[in-house]
Amino acid sequence: MPKPKSSQTTPTADLERLRAEYAAREQRLAGSDRYSLYSPGDLFIWQGRQRALLALLRRWSYEPLSSYRILEVGCGQGGVLHELLSYGASPAQLFGCDLLLDRLQVARQRLPHLPLACADGQSLPYPGCAFDLELQFTVFSSILDDRIRQSLAAEMLRVLRPGGVVVWYDFWVNPLNPQTRGIRPQEVRQLFPGCRYEFKRITLAPPLVRRLAPISWQFCLMLEKARILNTHFLAAIRKPADPILEQGQ
Repeated sequence: MPKPKSSQTTPTADLERLRAEYAAREQRLAGSDRYSLYSPGDLFIWQGRQRALLALLRRWSYEPLSSYRILEVGCGQGGVLHELLSYGASPAQLFGCDLLLDRLQVARQRLPHLPLACADGQSLPYPGCAFDLELQFTVFSSILDDRIRQSLAAEMLRVLRPGGVVVWYDFWVNPLNPQTRGIRPQEVRQLFPGCRYEFKRITLAPPLVRRLAPISWQFCLMLEKARILNTHFLAAIRKPADPILEQGQ
C-alpha cells in the first residue's frame, strides 16, 4: 500500500487549521445532542469502545490501572480521563495534555485534581520514559501534515518507558469529514517503528449507527461484530523493552 501523500501546508498552518476547525465545530454543535450519551447512537459507540478498551488493557496486563503512570495526549475536555478514573486509575498518576486551551479549561473544571497541561504534542512537557501507558483518541486523524504526525509519534515514544504501551483509537476512514485523514495499520507501524502491535477494527460507522441504534440495538451489535462497516482501529503499540530483541516484531 503506498504511503499517504503529505499535506502541502506548513506544520504551523496545519496547527492553526486544527484550532480553527475545533472552534467552528464547537459553534456548530452548540445545543446539539451530538456526542451526548442521551443519544442512542452515541451511547452505542461509547459502550462498544469501553468494552474493547477494557479487554485490551486486560490482555496487555494493565489491570489494575492504579499502579501505572498514564498520559492521554489530546485529552480535550477530559472525557477519556474521566473514564480512566472509573477504571481505577490513580488521580496522582493520571496526566493529560491538549493543544487547545479552551477545551483544556473545560477539562480542568471537570477534573481539577488532575495535572493537565496545555502543550503541543510535538514538544511534550515531560521527561523521557515518564509513563507506563499512553493514550491517543482521534488525535492523529485530525492532523493532515505528515511531519506533525511523525513528530508527535516520536515524542510519545520518548516519554514512554521501555516496555510501555500506547493505546491508539482512531479512524482508518472518514469520508464525510475533509478536515480529517484516516490512518491504516501500515502507517501506524511507520509512525512507531520497531514496536509490537495489536490491531482490532471496532466502532460501527457513526453516521450509520446514529440512524440504526434508535430502531434496533441488536442489529447494530450484529453489524459491528461483522466489522465490515467498522471505521476505527483500536491498537496496542508496545515500545521495545530491548530494541535489539524486539525489532520488527
